[in-house]
Amino acid sequence: MADLQTRPDMQHVVVTGRAAPTELIDIADTVTEMKMIKHAFKNGIKAQQGVEL
Repeated sequence: MADLQTRPDMQHVVVTGRAAPTELIDIADTVTEMKMIKHAFKNGIKAQQGVEL
């Protein structure tokens, strides 16, 4: 976390993934939580290289 806190002011960092630790959420400027509403997987369409994988 120290690297994120000491980065230059105009350097932007994007972190993705699940289950972000509270410490990361606390130092972040923006936090977004996404949830699935509808997905092709439910209709049997397989994951596509470069999109879901």
